[in-house]
Amino acid sequence: MNAQHHDNGGLAMQTDTQVRLFEEDYWQQALEVGDQVRASEPVHRTQVGGYLPVWVISRYADARRALTDPHLSKDACLIRPVMERHLHAAGLPTELSGMFRPHMLFQDQPAHGRLRRLLADKFTRTRIEQLRPRVLDLTRGLVDALPADEPFDLVAGLAFPLPLTVIGELTGVATKDHEELRGWTAALMEDDPARLLPASRAMEDYFVELIRSKRARPGDDLLSALLQGSDSDRLDDAELMGTIFLMIVAGHETSTNAITKAARWLMSDTRVWRHLADNPHKIPQAIEEVWRVDSPVRMATHRVTAAPVVYGGVEIPAGEIVLVSLMSANRDPEAFRVPTVFDIERRDARRHLSFGYGMHHCLGAPLGRMEAEIALGELIARFPGARLAVEPQRLRPQRSAIMAGIEELPVLGSRR
Repeated sequence: MNAQHHDNGGLAMQTDTQVRLFEEDYWQQALEVGDQVRASEPVHRTQVGGYLPVWVISRYADARRALTDPHLSKDACLIRPVMERHLHAAGLPTELSGMFRPHMLFQDQPAHGRLRRLLADKFTRTRIEQLRPRVLDLTRGLVDALPADEPFDLVAGLAFPLPLTVIGELTGVATKDHEELRGWTAALMEDDPARLLPASRAMEDYFVELIRSKRARPGDDLLSALLQGSDSDRLDDAELMGTIFLMIVAGHETSTNAITKAARWLMSDTRVWRHLADNPHKIPQAIEEVWRVDSPVRMATHRVTAAPVVYGGVEIPAGEIVLVSLMSANRDPEAFRVPTVFDIERRDARRHLSFGYGMHHCLGAPLGRMEAEIALGELIARFPGARLAVEPQRLRPQRSAIMAGIEELPVLGSRR
């Protein structure tokens, strides 16, 4: 099957060429604005949240280089003062969320290697693969509960509860607390301090109590394993809390977006959906193409220039926040043939950067792929006639500089 179609389900969209990243009119046309910015201003200075000046790198080759550039530091100790300075200048609280606590994503070498190793030793591919029967069982239960021949929200019905339950069980979070946890992590991905700070404090208070409980009564969960550490090393209290924040947010927020985006694109053309129902072995490749054409993660997390750097002929001074646009890099015509065409037969889609690149490549990528492949596989098998219940342009995008989800995905789940 030559399963190809252009962005927006083949419908034309007028894009305002004056719109800049993260402005009010950007969100509903993020892909198109990103394409225009990459072509005209590949190193783009803009503002996040109305207070934080950032430089955005958007070409594929530049993005790969930036993701491994030691002059673009991931050290939270260097990033925090820059963030705090801009918050203070805007008259906002200078407190940062728990996402900026010590963890491997906000560390340079050698600290990064140590923290990643401590988590990777417990979060192994073997441990992830052992989750497959549970992920399949959870997915089937959720899909069983979805109505046939009437609209439902796929985010609420499957894309949100599946990865949240998986990461919740993996870390020892009680099922009754999952909904509250979802609210906290969603707020943490926003750029409004008034929303994210209360959520961060509440989430930290919750995990302080859970850590105390796990120390007294360890289980077979990942949090208990991290508390035990290894014979030679273990996370200190600040590192442990930072690692929990990272695992919870990355472990379900990213996967929710990944499943939602996959369903949105694969259902946009009923011929593609039915083709996959007849050829389920193509589902993994089709999902990779979705993540290439419309990344579930908009930007790699914050970096700061430890020294002046030059990208795209533009010098970025020292002490500046830099974001790498994974979404835009994945659509670079210098990296992918006809990149705005969605083609499930594309052979090099997995070269996308949606899981990052280099030493900060997502440690949970195998789990995210497993969840998405099982979720889409079960959904296609159960509802081979499924389609979107609204036009793609009516979907409400997540307004986050980092994440690129969809708030709701109305679906008509036909079994015919």
